[in-house]
Amino acid sequence: MSSTAAIELKNITKTFGSVVANNNICLTVNKGEILSILGENGSGKTTLMNMISGIYFPDHGQIFVDGKEAIIASPKDAFDYKIGMIHQHFKLVDVFSATENIILGSGKKGKYNLKKSAEEVKEISEKYGFDIDPFKKIYEMSVSEKQTVEIIKVLYRGADILILDEPTAVLTPQETEKLFSVLRRMKENGKAVIVITHKLHEVLEISDRVSVLRKGEYIGTVNTCDTTESELTEMMVGKKISLNIERSEPKDPVDRIVVKNVNYTTRDGVALLNNISFEARSGEILGIAGIAGSGQRELLETIAGLIHPSSGEILYNNPQTGEVDNLRDKTPLQIRELGVRLSFVPEDRLGMGLVGNMDIVDNMMLRSYSKGNTMFLERKEPRDLAKKIIDELEVVTPDANTPVRKLSGGNVQKVLVGREIASAPTVLMAAYPVRGLDINSSYLIYNLLNQQKENGVAVVFVGEDLDVLLELCDRIMVISSGNITGMVDARTVTKEEVGLLMTKSNRGEKDE
Repeated sequence: MSSTAAIELKNITKTFGSVVANNNICLTVNKGEILSILGENGSGKTTLMNMISGIYFPDHGQIFVDGKEAIIASPKDAFDYKIGMIHQHFKLVDVFSATENIILGSGKKGKYNLKKSAEEVKEISEKYGFDIDPFKKIYEMSVSEKQTVEIIKVLYRGADILILDEPTAVLTPQETEKLFSVLRRMKENGKAVIVITHKLHEVLEISDRVSVLRKGEYIGTVNTCDTTESELTEMMVGKKISLNIERSEPKDPVDRIVVKNVNYTTRDGVALLNNISFEARSGEILGIAGIAGSGQRELLETIAGLIHPSSGEILYNNPQTGEVDNLRDKTPLQIRELGVRLSFVPEDRLGMGLVGNMDIVDNMMLRSYSKGNTMFLERKEPRDLAKKIIDELEVVTPDANTPVRKLSGGNVQKVLVGREIASAPTVLMAAYPVRGLDINSSYLIYNLLNQQKENGVAVVFVGEDLDVLLELCDRIMVISSGNITGMVDARTVTKEEVGLLMTKSNRGEKDE
């Protein structure tokens, strides 16, 4: 590994009003190395990278590229210094091909020659081991193919310093391995690669060094070969944290929700769910694994009554009455009136789960507005609940009367998960409940889900980290393109087996 600095940050400070996002950060990334940046939510990782890539400009401090001071006031300036950032949310034109997206806005002089550009894209692909069709349209691509286009886009512009923000968040294990082999080739070619990630096992696998930020401060940099997951966690959080998920055996599991042959087709005729059948049992955690957009969201929304299936049955075994109710074609309100308490933590926290302009107390009251018998609403219970959630889940907020839109994404998630669990459900459906949360908060949520399971709740958990799914769940249902491709025992299946099921094309198959 070369010890020549590709980029060096000296005393970088950035504030937003009274909030100090980065305070006197000093950091060096060498040529021919992969550096991971770790930190809790709000630690300043993305802000720091946004200054390197020209999205923000530092209030104080200096940035040096190849030993010379650089003024990076825009993304164009960053490209001039051969710096490229691959964001978590892709910025591609769906109706354009891979090559058209790659050359779009590249600033190369002369007329565009699509055939010649495609050949250049192919050369870059072969050099680093990418697998991409230069003429394939973006809307026809998988998530990993889209990410490949984003990476080639910055390489095409001559980037020698690459920043990747949560690059494996939506990849299968096999796709992650492919990406890692590409990153290693870049490193061998002298590129400096910076990776922002929450996944500690991936940090240890791919990086040469790890730099840790905490609350906007630089904590330190360690060689990956000399550290462990627990040491890195302690650096991130400032205290020792147990990284064990205590998974108990299911006790007296009973089918609580039985889904039979459910299909859902949009008004445009697109089939998003195909013949889905499974059971969610009390006292167990059923995990749902799948590449983003495989139908996970539509499945949970169908059970919650938010969308209506085209066909099939959703049966609920009521523990209070002993009767079986068909939830199909019922509204969420009708489902609740039946005594069914489906707690739903959606992917879109502020769009579906909470009202941004309302404070935390009012968001606690959302479930109970319709129960009010007078013109005045009772606020004591919701206020007590809000304070309990703030204390127990360590929500960072001035007080319970703060509008939730002013909270960070991770703290919004805590408020939502806390409220749903507090409603004492018999079935708890959680879609990506730890998305955007730091490792400390994530394990807090995992333990809460385990407590619900031990209380006899049927927990349905949609997650994107396969390691967590294997450690937390009892069974895992794998869904691919709206089809169930496998139902496996989480205690015995391997990550690679689940990854293969996530990309399986056999329709309607169900492996026991």
